[in-house]
Amino acid sequence: MMIRLCLGGTLLLLLAAAAPAHARQLWAGLYDHDATFADEKFESGADIKAGWIGDPIEALAAIGRPAPHLLLSAALDGGTDYAAVGLNWRFGSTLYFRPGIGLAINNGPSRAVSNGRRVDLGSPVTFEPEAAVGWQLNERFAVEASWVHLSHATLFSEQNRGIDSIGVRLLVQLR
Repeated sequence: MMIRLCLGGTLLLLLAAAAPAHARQLWAGLYDHDATFADEKFESGADIKAGWIGDPIEALAAIGRPAPHLLLSAALDGGTDYAAVGLNWRFGSTLYFRPGIGLAINNGPSRAVSNGRRVDLGSPVTFEPEAAVGWQLNERFAVEASWVHLSHATLFSEQNRGIDSIGVRLLVQLR
């Protein structure tokens, strides 16, 4: 179900790119699923992620005018899928840094699966911190290397393994 939601959302985002919109950017990327430096990965494979970044919110000038964002993530090998909404900040112009924070819902198991192949996030609701380093190629296109994390900081249960994704995404400026 979540995969269909993510793929349907991706199609809607791509269709929206051809129509006038108030959104600032649309993006799509390929990510390493459950990226970790540890020896053991609970899930493997790749994610396709897509998202929308809106215009900076002037009413939030006191905290740096963050932009709203939406993110959809589909695991290609049957792992955890998720959708997130949050805020991000862009620092720089041609070369830039973009940190962000959001809330996500996921379809990961609530308890560890016996074969150890699914991530036990401990809650269907998690925080979604992220960071990206980008390069503005021209007025219309940018490319970013990004990291996205899901975790609930043990607020919702004692289990809080978390999951990381690392990948590359192409951003398209909407007119």
